[in-house]
Amino acid sequence: MRSEGRVKPWPKAPLIYEINTWPWLAELRRRTGDPVTLATVPDAEWDRLGELGFDVIWLMGVWERSRAGVAIANRNPALRAELCEALPDYEPGDNVGSAYCIRRYRVDRHLGGPEGLAMARAALARRGLRLILDFVPNHIAPDHRWVKECPEYLIQGDAVDRRREPEAFLRRRGRVFARGRDPFFPAWSDVLQLNAFHAGLRAAAREALEEVARQCDGVRCDMAMLVLNDVFEQTWGKRAGKRPAGEYWEALIPAVRARHPEFRFIAEAYWDRERELLRLGFDFCYDKRLYDNLVRLEAAELREHLAAEVAYQEQLIRFIENHDEPRALRAFAPAHARAAAVAVLTLPGARLLHEGQLEGRRHRLPVCLGRRPVEAADADWSDFHARVLAEIRAEVFRAGEWRLCEPMGWPDNASHRNLVAWCWTHGDDRCLIVVNLSAERTQARVRLPWRDLGGWNWRLREVLSAGTYERVGDELSGRGLHVELEGFNYHWFQVERLDDRTLRLPRSKPGA
Repeated sequence: MRSEGRVKPWPKAPLIYEINTWPWLAELRRRTGDPVTLATVPDAEWDRLGELGFDVIWLMGVWERSRAGVAIANRNPALRAELCEALPDYEPGDNVGSAYCIRRYRVDRHLGGPEGLAMARAALARRGLRLILDFVPNHIAPDHRWVKECPEYLIQGDAVDRRREPEAFLRRRGRVFARGRDPFFPAWSDVLQLNAFHAGLRAAAREALEEVARQCDGVRCDMAMLVLNDVFEQTWGKRAGKRPAGEYWEALIPAVRARHPEFRFIAEAYWDRERELLRLGFDFCYDKRLYDNLVRLEAAELREHLAAEVAYQEQLIRFIENHDEPRALRAFAPAHARAAAVAVLTLPGARLLHEGQLEGRRHRLPVCLGRRPVEAADADWSDFHARVLAEIRAEVFRAGEWRLCEPMGWPDNASHRNLVAWCWTHGDDRCLIVVNLSAERTQARVRLPWRDLGGWNWRLREVLSAGTYERVGDELSGRGLHVELEGFNYHWFQVERLDDRTLRLPRSKPGA
């Protein structure tokens, strides 16, 4: 049922849902038979997202896309092959242009235009949900007005560059411009590179972002680290001109916040640049290191990563898929995927789920496709996510204290190295999560940080499965909790103190 409310304050650990807007609306049109835009999304669809417990909706790809970019992409054989693989009945009209080849920051009329976005934002606000959109600082579409009106805002080349590196330079309006890129990969064929060192560009970017900020509650900044001074200088050298004294973000973010104090900035960030971006004013950064450790089953590296101070952990965005990564059920085997999802959704910080993740979609959609293949939902996977989302709405995860726990082994058993563990505390509520990041059976003792365990008896109840265990607090506070987990299994315990102090349980022993 729809709730007529107001937007809630930004939570400490927001749960974010990323929607690939263009194919999502196409799917709603197919399902309902109606010409759905952002203005006419059925109430039941918004209600569903609110009832699942999301705090923030990210409508990815709403801005006006580039016809010039589409034409360039359609001449790319590798991209056409990728599109045909993602959409077996692909037709050229399905390529609507990359969501990150932006012609201007105006909602595409096919999606409902600015009026449609305003109506969608109001519908979300009535359900207490925030809205975030995209901002792309590094590059623009070849038919963006700046190419004609302000070519000095872009990195330029000459005829020699164009002949020597045709894949890296594009002739447009009688000039040669560099195509957008990062320093470790080939250029992106459909976009032109902005000059992040140019003072005029920085001022124009601030104006563009202030216009975006009037339409939403926050932005996800694409490849935010590419415009850091040292990265940009490494990538473009003398072509960029003199390196500015200040960073791109340190003037832009405060300028927007001066007019929109509650506005939030999210950085897509890699290469261990998260701390620097947070220092420059971002509220949250992608946690790609967590994702990579989960994929590669690097439990030791993950424990080291999670040993960072809690204040830093709380500014990271955890995920097991997004539009850039493979679908979770492609990247992970099913049991591995469940273990990874439990880890991601019970850690501190923001949590990001990608549209289709809840249903177990397996086809990752390139961001230029306007529709997606029909896929049947994975009922077991959907039910699993529904139960996890219901549990993490508890106050212990919203406002509790998080602590990393230490798994311990013994001389003839080092399998504890495959485990990661942590706990949450809020008043009398306690949860303990232990995850086996390996395919092997694992045994360990987990050291618990709670100092009041001794002298009491405790019940450990599995939250997502059947199972209840009672343990003596003196042993828990001394030797720790003995756990035994099959490959990619996990414990998610609700820990409760029993009133009966007289319980005497046999002391468990290693390997028992």
